[in-house]
Amino acid sequence: MAITNLTAENFDKEVLNSDKPVLIDFWANWCGPCRMLSPTVDEIAEEYDSVKVCKVNVDNEMQLASAFGVSSIPMLVVIKDKKVVAHTIGVQPKDKILSMLDLK
Repeated sequence: MAITNLTAENFDKEVLNSDKPVLIDFWANWCGPCRMLSPTVDEIAEEYDSVKVCKVNVDNEMQLASAFGVSSIPMLVVIKDKKVVAHTIGVQPKDKILSMLDLK
């Protein structure tokens, strides 16, 4: 499944109105750990149609980053039924991310 780039404008449509759990990756171009985590997030998007995967560039979407209290990146957030059910900061192994999504 394709990865959705989230903005303040499309957040409600893409996340709050999603009928699937949503994995959001908060990242930035200059962030080395973000670049390390990105291939894992991309794999999950390709392998699991049951999850919607979104990315937020914190430099471009400061309003969204602020709304989620992002203070360190990469930060992953899982939203189900319009509620944050899990989040983590830093590079995570794929197994941990799948556990956050209840896929493991």
